[in-house]
Amino acid sequence: MSVEVEPLDELLRFRDVDSYASDRHISAVLPALSAVIGHPQPTPVHPDPEASRVALGFPRAQSAVIVLVDGLGFWNLAMREGHAPYLRGLMNREGNSAPIATCIPSTTPIVMGSFGTGTCPGMTGMTGFTQLNQETGGVGQLISFAGAPDPEDLQRQPTVFERLVEAGVRVTSVGLPKFAHSALTRAALRGPDYQGSQHEELRVRAAIKAAAKPGITYYYVDDVDKAGHHYGPFSEQWASALENVDGQLQALRRGLKPGTLMVVVADHGMVEADFGNQIDIADRESLTRDVALVAGEPRMTMLYARPDADIEAMAMRWREELAEHARIFTRVEAIEHGLYGSVEERVQPLIGDVVVCAAGNTTIVDSRTQSEGSMGLKGVHGSLTRLEREIPCLIDVA
Repeated sequence: MSVEVEPLDELLRFRDVDSYASDRHISAVLPALSAVIGHPQPTPVHPDPEASRVALGFPRAQSAVIVLVDGLGFWNLAMREGHAPYLRGLMNREGNSAPIATCIPSTTPIVMGSFGTGTCPGMTGMTGFTQLNQETGGVGQLISFAGAPDPEDLQRQPTVFERLVEAGVRVTSVGLPKFAHSALTRAALRGPDYQGSQHEELRVRAAIKAAAKPGITYYYVDDVDKAGHHYGPFSEQWASALENVDGQLQALRRGLKPGTLMVVVADHGMVEADFGNQIDIADRESLTRDVALVAGEPRMTMLYARPDADIEAMAMRWREELAEHARIFTRVEAIEHGLYGSVEERVQPLIGDVVVCAAGNTTIVDSRTQSEGSMGLKGVHGSLTRLEREIPCLIDVA
């Protein structure tokens, strides 16, 4: 069967807020894989890994490979599947032809936290690409953790990987050497034996070698995301990056021992920015009024108010100014609507007093603090649209 690509206007509609407890959610994938290999690791959000395994359609296996392709949204892939024969073949199999949901915000560090722990942003404390650091009163970034708290202090949930390792299960992570001890790895994916190489062929070999033994192998690829940010998800550079990733995954699949399960997922999809619909906060007094800090990212912005601000009035000004260009929540509304899942008390202040979810191709920037390069990214993500929030979960067995 072939996936029918829906019109772009439909894919730019907001997806309903999914429960993080849904088994067809990125946060359920690692708990489900733990059940696949016979070492189920329940989490507060996914207490029944076996139910998650069944819902996702994962067969049992002694060894499982989980591939995360950064930026490869379900519909981004479906629209360019001609460049990816291996992934196209998987996508068109029964059981692989429907997407699963990713987190809110639909952006890498937030998704990695929920994916790695099997929980939700309200429990990991990772709520925005940049967010308030209560220790400094400033804004910290959650890729490099520049200006942010210590990764292990911010993200206190045990990862599924480290729990498996404690249970005596082999877990191997394969990627670029720079990610071995990165702040994001320490926060979201700590635990595995890390195998790093600058060379794709050597990374593929390392994953094949690791997967020959029982356990879980995690394989991360960032080519598509990088191309999408710089050139846009409809560019030839994006298609070329997809072709390269498809070749890597074909080689990985060919080398796996018979009976090994391979699952391909992503963290988010990507929207092409319309710079005619870019809203610069710095140019609008009604948007800067009562705002002490601006965080998040161009597709999902968090506003931290001054101590004496009227939050409801602030949210109303933003609703009136942006109209159809965004959906606006106060912090209380965002939590009530389940954007962050179950929110721990310590995490609540990290969420903006007002949360702005960009609609369509709109981006929201602040030229007072952001660089020209960051405001000029052609591919963006983070908001609630189907294009950003629907991701593949493709199953193959060697």
